[in-house]
Amino acid sequence: MSLRPRIMPTLLLKEDALVKTIKFSKPNYLGDPINALKIFNGKGVDEVCILDIDASYKKKEPNFGYLKDIASEAFMPLSYGGGITNLNQIKEIFYIGYEKVIINSSFIENPNLIKEAANFAGSQSIVVSIDYKKNLFGQRFCYSHGGKAKQKIGPVELAVKAQEYGAGEIFLNSIDRDGTMQGYDIEIIKEVVDALTIPVTACGGAKNVADIKKVLLEGKAHAAAAGSMFVYYGPHKAVLINVPSEKDLFDNNIY
Repeated sequence: MSLRPRIMPTLLLKEDALVKTIKFSKPNYLGDPINALKIFNGKGVDEVCILDIDASYKKKEPNFGYLKDIASEAFMPLSYGGGITNLNQIKEIFYIGYEKVIINSSFIENPNLIKEAANFAGSQSIVVSIDYKKNLFGQRFCYSHGGKAKQKIGPVELAVKAQEYGAGEIFLNSIDRDGTMQGYDIEIIKEVVDALTIPVTACGGAKNVADIKKVLLEGKAHAAAAGSMFVYYGPHKAVLINVPSEKDLFDNNIY
């Protein structure tokens, strides 16, 4: 394990506002994402992930003007996902200042888009997002279009397919644990990591630094993404953009 693991606040957009969901539903309005980025600047985060949670479901293309405004305020690398359907959009997202694109629904519909994007920008800049949840029998299935369209494939199989098509990273997100702050789905994260040679970023369920350490050490994730723990504070979930201290996150006695 690296002495300095990657951590990634994940900011969700809905109608250009910052929100936080629970199990991909009940979006809670939090404010302006640009204000959140200003707080994250210089706080030790390695990357910020921006996801438009409505774009693919409503078949809207990325709001490039607004995304450019967001990028202009960020001092750290940014990745973006939501509504991406073609290579021209991907080129524009890179042009306005994003280091990575995150593709979910379009990978299901047109996996060759991953090849095209990787050929253009390099695999390291192309992330496939995999959203999944369990059914009543404990089987895990993937979902697209904001968690609304069930797919007949599990997360391990889909991750392997994404790697084969040229993805340079997997963003693995548990719908069941989204916003619950009950810890990551360590079992499936480890299965996906073991099946691949590319990095896996785990998302869904983080409450605190202990959860991040667990997913990195036990789940073998290469990076830990989280939403609630960076936008809520205290037992009553007061809205407060916050970042754990460098000492807590990167204790060399642990990593």
